[in-house]
Amino acid sequence: MPALPSCLLEPLWDPFAALLPVRGAFVADHPLGCHRRRIADRTVFEHIVHALVHGSGYERISTPGCANRTIRRRVKEWAELGISEKVHALALEAYDRMIGLGLGEISVDGCITRPVGR
Repeated sequence: MPALPSCLLEPLWDPFAALLPVRGAFVADHPLGCHRRRIADRTVFEHIVHALVHGSGYERISTPGCANRTIRRRVKEWAELGISEKVHALALEAYDRMIGLGLGEISVDGCITRPVGR
């Protein structure tokens, strides 16, 4: 059962997939020369969304088709490519388009004081 309906998952996946580098089905520089097929980015993405929606760890959402180590490795790889910052900007842009951020109406107030009793 998907964590999000496809009508919500597709708009998330399309801009995210555009940020990913093109990769072959096999890892070309694997030390053994050949390796199992690479788990599809879409599958890993769906597992990550599932973890974020349900607030669970990768061990709990891993499946025989996508192990928790695969999810961790891919998250690390995507973070090193700087994709998380781009996704954050895309999310803010989409939220602003759908709901509106209204950043011009935000007021910030703060105060720095010493703790009582010192």
